[in-house]
Formats: sequence, C-alpha cells, structure tokens
Amino acid sequence: MRVLLIKTSSMGDVIHSLPAITDAARAIPGLRLDWVVEEGFADLAGRHPAVERVLPCALRRWRRHPWRARRSGEWATFKNALREREYDAVIDAQGLIKSAFITRLARGPKFGLDKASAREPWSALALDRPLPVPRDGHAVTRVRQLFAAALGYTAPDSAPDYGLRRTRAPRPLAGPGAELVFCHGTTWPTKHYPEAYWRALAERAAGAGQRVWLPWGNDTERARAERIAQDLAGVEVLPRLSLSTLTDRMLAWDGFVAVDTGLAHLAAAAGSEASVELLLAHGAPINAHIDGESGETALRAALAAGQEATAELLIAAGADACARTVTGATPLHAAAAAGLSGAVAALAASGGGASGCGGGALLEARDRV
Repeated sequence: MRVLLIKTSSMGDVIHSLPAITDAARAIPGLRLDWVVEEGFADLAGRHPAVERVLPCALRRWRRHPWRARRSGEWATFKNALREREYDAVIDAQGLIKSAFITRLARGPKFGLDKASAREPWSALALDRPLPVPRDGHAVTRVRQLFAAALGYTAPDSAPDYGLRRTRAPRPLAGPGAELVFCHGTTWPTKHYPEAYWRALAERAAGAGQRVWLPWGNDTERARAERIAQDLAGVEVLPRLSLSTLTDRMLAWDGFVAVDTGLAHLAAAAGSEASVELLLAHGAPINAHIDGESGETALRAALAAGQEATAELLIAAGADACARTVTGATPLHAAAAAGLSGAVAALAASGGGASGCGGGALLEARDRV
C-alpha cells in the first residue's frame, strides 16, 4: 500500500505524527509512505524508518514571495513531484486550508479530519472521506486514530513509538556524569520560565556533577543562555546547530528540561524519564496546573500522551491521583482512554482507582481498559 501524508509543520505537529506512522507500518506489511513537510523539517520526517520519500515544500516562503516561487521553478518542481505517484490513500493530518490545498493536488482518495474535527472546518471540503476524530484527545492520539480510520485497522492502545532510536540508554541522574539539555527558548512570552529559575537549576545541576547544554535559536536566546551559564563549570552554551545535528544530540543526551517549544516535543520523542526525575529532585511542584484554565496536571498529560513509565514515576512521587480538570476528568479517565493497564493499577494503589476519588463515573472509566 502506498500512502501520502500531508503534515507540513510545525515541529511539534511533525513529531506528533511519528507514532501514527509506526502504527501503520506494523499494521500494514509493505507499507510505503511519502510525506509532504516544510523544508526545515525534512530531515526529521525522513528519520522514521517507514518513510520512503520526503517531499519538502516551502509554503511559508512561497506565500510571502509567490511570483518568485513561480519564476524560480520551485513550485512547479514540487507540484510535479507531488503528482508523480498515484496513492492508495492521501491523508491530510493537519486540517488546515493550506494542507487542503496540497491534498487536492495529490493523486488518490483523500482522507482527513471532518469539519467538526479539523481546526479549520473548510479544509474538510477537499476530502473524499472526512473522518470524525474527537477533538479533546492529545495530538499524538488524534493522529493515530485518524490513520487507523483511514487505513482500516484498529488503533493500538500501546504507548506511542516515535521511531527515533537513541544511541544509548539514558544514564541515571542519581550520580554525577549525566548530560542534560535546558531548552529555555520559546516564542510566546507567556510560556517562558523565569531566567533566575533556569540559573538556579543550572547551579544545582552543576553542583551535582552533571553537565548542562544550552541551545539557542536567535540572539536573544543566546544572550540568555550565556547569562545562565556564566562562571558555571560544566554548563555550556552550544554553537548554532542545524536541526539535524541537534536531533542527533537529543538522541544521546540523558535528560531534558524544556518549556513549550518544538525542542520539548523532540525531547519527549527521544524519551527520558530522567527529565522528570531531575525536576522532582529540584522541587518542581508536582501537582501544579499546566495552564490557568483546563486544570490539567503533569500526571494527566503524561497519561493522555501514553507515557506510562513517566506517569508511574509521578504517581510514585506523590502526584494527586484524584486531581480533576475543569470538566471533572481524572487521571483514571486518561489512563483508561489510553489503555494503560499498568497506570490504572498504580492509580488504584495510590487511592485514585475506580472506588476512590468519589467513585461513580470512575467505574465506567476503569471498565474501558
């Protein structure tokens, strides 16, 4: 079966698509998958072993300079490559007008999010088979569900496999020698972690004999990294790195501390419970809400993403097993929806099982596992 995936950006969205490709490759022997993605993320997309061909596009740049894109021949070259093959399924996993435009150009039956599921409902008009996918799920789960519905297999309940292989197992953080990366840069000011806190965390990591690396993407971030690292042995500012080189290093480092940025998603895909251990060891508030509106905690977020080992680590460290979101959902609901039987058992042992937290609707959640 030959499949074309349309998921052009951003870095987090690209990374969130990787587990769905793993699922499809396991469910459909001989699957051949091509991927349309922004040129800056082409290397990352091509790292998945099931991706046969990456079709880089430059929609962001082409929209700014449309006539230049036509005169240079870039648009024609991309369009010809896109239409070169006939596909058994073309999957628009983005649900935006820009992705719908590319989807219509491709050859083959077109699947994607229906108007009630897509971020931009009009994108569903480009599809032959619009599919319903619950909007309240984690992005990783939603893409896995979309792929399963489009390609005709049952979405697995297993933890997500991003297809990115570490060069070695992470070293424990209990002793010296571990290598950490602090991803301190992010676009939105409201998502920043105070610089003084980064400095304090770097001091404690250096004092424990751990090595800290500080990446940056612009002059402001580089200046912040230099202030964090100033006069601290073992805390170093990285040179400017390509995404390819940074990904290689991410797959070798032992722990990650990150704000909401593309590198945080890459760190999660690289996989490291050591990052959680580090934050807990330095007094991170385990039951703090992720934002000021939803009531989501780190425990529920880990469960919703299928990160069972991380969730069990949080439970063992004393995370509130009965914490409810503003809609009344508990960690048990998230564990049940993700099919994490080990986490359900851990929640039960800590008082967050079907008979705890007020019982009632939790029995229904337990029965879904």
